[in-house]
Amino acid sequence: MDSRPHPHFEQTREIWRTLQRHLQRGNISVDGQSLDIAGVVAVSRHDCKPSIDKTPALVKAVEESVSTLNKYLGDGSFLYGVNTGFGGSADVRTKDLWGLQVALIQHTQSAVVIGNDFTNEHDGELREHALPSPWVKGSMLVRANTNLRGHSAIGLPVAEAIINLVSNDCTPFIPLRGTISASGDLMPLSYVAGSVMGNPDIKMQIGKGKNRQVLPADQALSSLNMQPVILGPKEGLALINGTAPSAAVATLALYDTHNLAVVSQILTAMAAEGLAANVEWAHPFLSDVRPHVGQVEVAQNIRSFLSGSKLVTSLGARVKDRFRVGIVQERYALRTSPQWLSPVLEDLLLAHRQIETELNSTTDNPIVNVGDGDVHSGGNFQATAISSASEKIRLGLQMIGKMLFSQTSELINNAMNNGLPPNLSADDPSLSFCLKGIDVNMAAYQSELAFLANPVSSHVQSAEMHNQSINSLALITTRYTMQAIEIVSLMTACALYTTCQALDLRVMHMTFLEGLRPLVDVTVTGHLRIEKDSPLLDLLWKDILTSWNKTSHHDASERAAQVASDTVAVMATFSAENSIVTRSNSPVSINDVQMLRESIEKIILQTYVKHRASFFAHQPTEKYLGKATKLCYDFVRHTLGVPFHRGLVEQPQPGDTELDGRPKKTIGSWVSIIYEAVRDGRLIDRILGDQHGLANANKTTTNGYH
Repeated sequence: MDSRPHPHFEQTREIWRTLQRHLQRGNISVDGQSLDIAGVVAVSRHDCKPSIDKTPALVKAVEESVSTLNKYLGDGSFLYGVNTGFGGSADVRTKDLWGLQVALIQHTQSAVVIGNDFTNEHDGELREHALPSPWVKGSMLVRANTNLRGHSAIGLPVAEAIINLVSNDCTPFIPLRGTISASGDLMPLSYVAGSVMGNPDIKMQIGKGKNRQVLPADQALSSLNMQPVILGPKEGLALINGTAPSAAVATLALYDTHNLAVVSQILTAMAAEGLAANVEWAHPFLSDVRPHVGQVEVAQNIRSFLSGSKLVTSLGARVKDRFRVGIVQERYALRTSPQWLSPVLEDLLLAHRQIETELNSTTDNPIVNVGDGDVHSGGNFQATAISSASEKIRLGLQMIGKMLFSQTSELINNAMNNGLPPNLSADDPSLSFCLKGIDVNMAAYQSELAFLANPVSSHVQSAEMHNQSINSLALITTRYTMQAIEIVSLMTACALYTTCQALDLRVMHMTFLEGLRPLVDVTVTGHLRIEKDSPLLDLLWKDILTSWNKTSHHDASERAAQVASDTVAVMATFSAENSIVTRSNSPVSINDVQMLRESIEKIILQTYVKHRASFFAHQPTEKYLGKATKLCYDFVRHTLGVPFHRGLVEQPQPGDTELDGRPKKTIGSWVSIIYEAVRDGRLIDRILGDQHGLANANKTTTNGYH
């Protein structure tokens, strides 16, 4: 058995499994030490309810951090942000410790949210100016987790108030823009602070959909039987001086990108099947002699995903064709996919370590060191680790998107797709241009994605009296990463629609040719006096295959005529050189050859039209696919109900909205169905939840390669 590692797939699947466990329980415990990627996703997106694990050790750590701070305040020490000003104004001192915390929150609640953000109506040109609610829930969860570590000198009731809001699906409207993630995400977290303080000018939403309420923070607290929190010394600073929003959004981005990376490898396997490819490029020897961890994994994954496929060669019993007509090796989008995705997977694993470390780190300032009885000023709020992770993720998304764009373009282009029709049209291509629009869409998506791949961290501006002269811009770059996820999800949906169409067409044409061969043999032997094993039959069939692939841009009748015409030369030459006679024992004349050509043309056209009609009614494609490609194909065709596109007949018209009992839709509407399944998690649930097809993805044999 193949024991090569595949750490990214295992990491992705383990996150998914952990998420399922969280969702089954419906709650997670927060203790400052064990928050993971799946926990943030569960709370942010799936309304899993958090609660504080108030062990004696946790309560003691939190209380001792407050006591240590108070010891210094008792002897008159000056502590940053506790009895001094903030940032570049830290040279001022005050004895109003409670008022100072209010002043901190006041000056950081300075960014823009608008009326549209408080309603469900966004009909005008003004887009949303507030962070999405799932991002806010994640931010609140991560911040509370940090504050429970015993380094923040914040009372347990403050963290409990935040967790209680999250558990009740109650979140403040936080401005989308205005943080540089330098001294942490001060501005976004100041609105979290304002919510627990009951600021009447901070708007909060409770619930979702029709039950959603928008209330001022004081009324929202009252509706939950909660009292406003009065922030003690350092508690305001402990709430807002940290990286939680950046870390939370980066966590969601990482989760999505892990999943998209797995799907991209399955799509590569599907593209290989659609192109009837020679997949020797996934042979383990190639990665053994260049053993980058990511390359080893991608090649192994694709081998596993293609296991059992009847559409590719150089895998299992389908040996390499060393006499293949046309290009002898696949183009780069397939052949170098292991090398292309290799650093992407490795970067994602590094980003994973960075983000998960951040989730359970102390990121405020100053930090209380209970063990030494000291208070340290430092820079743990500088979210550069999140910026680094986010930009690796976004660059990886661009790499994935570019590969998918190249693969789909190759499938759609009949000059490159190994005999499939142009634009993957199932009917006559003179009046059906099927996926031409998707080819253009993909170019648009990739152009936008490539722009988004540019780094944000290189655009740092000095801020706040030149005190924050270097700053991470973590939340800004992470927001752009989330945009890149949206784009790659669109591309994934397009690629999945395209590959399923290509797979159907590949099987349709392959099974047509399998059925045509004996009919051609019977036709030829019915005209000529030759044996059933005559070399002429193989020569003719070779010409028919070559011509069939080259004439995919013709309508059926023209194609049949051209293919039949391309057999004339070999029939005439072979008959003359081998003294072949007709069934009436007369020498083969030009007229005999033309009659045979007409018979071949007729049998090709009749057989193709009949076979295509039969295939339109039922596609046996699944039985030709590999274990993972079959799983995704089945998900699209049966779970989502997205059909094989038959051509011009699919276009909805007034009074003509159904085809064989199922809806007619635009191509974009079908792709939209897939896109929603990519975004809401149904696709990855189907893939990672499979107990057979992918459950043993790391147990791939290598002795099937030839």
